[in-house]
Amino acid sequence: MAFKSEEDAKAYWKENVGLMVKLMIVWFVVSFGCGILLFDVLNQIQIGGYKLGFWFAQQGAIYTFVVLIFYYARKMGQLDRKYGVHDE
Repeated sequence: MAFKSEEDAKAYWKENVGLMVKLMIVWFVVSFGCGILLFDVLNQIQIGGYKLGFWFAQQGAIYTFVVLIFYYARKMGQLDRKYGVHDE
């Protein structure tokens, strides 16, 4: 990976870390917030016979994490192309 300048390298990593922080916040809110803190509130809602709080605690955080992985990969591909460090 070769950047055109030191400024490009710093900007690339700043955007990369910013993206990771945002995605980790989303994952934390879904896994800890919905699965633990809002568990009782979400359990008042049922979908397909299952309480929503239970679903988030057991499945929702995992599904969200998988979606975030694909989103991160797509956004990093765009970021790599933006800074000219993508694989050919």
